[in-house]
Amino acid sequence: MDFGSQKLQDCAKALKEIDFDLAYLALLTGEGIKPLSRWEKALDSGVLELLQQMGLLTKQIRRSVQTGKEITETIFSRLPGYIQLYQERFADTPIDKSPETQRLEGFLFGYPACCVDAYIRRPYAPNGLPQQDQKILFHWACTNCKITPLLLPAYKMLHDLLNSY
Repeated sequence: MDFGSQKLQDCAKALKEIDFDLAYLALLTGEGIKPLSRWEKALDSGVLELLQQMGLLTKQIRRSVQTGKEITETIFSRLPGYIQLYQERFADTPIDKSPETQRLEGFLFGYPACCVDAYIRRPYAPNGLPQQDQKILFHWACTNCKITPLLLPAYKMLHDLLNSY
């Protein structure tokens, strides 16, 4: 991504006005740090267009919750294979939190496998990560993770960049 591009900055600013986390996910995904991201609600065509202007492919996926109510998720990625895999596995299915689903989602969303496995065993277990670092991640880091510290500089850079817009 060309962070000096006025078009990218304008799109990121517009997304940030809607929701900071949405804009942050778009930057992380556009930069390839996250292979796929999910926004757990439908987005209108204007917001989808902003994501597409940032070079992201988008897809709205229908799912259901345990009550039977249908919801729409929005997924986005630079890579069509991740969109297709998510759609094939999750479109028109109930949301579940099975270990199998959490492992696949972790892979698709770029979470370290060790963190996903630790989260499945014990969600939100103390991990010793500084709160300000854990806060900018979209996964719960495991104790003594070797991968999360490698991801943090990129997360911090994009978080700070978005805050500067």
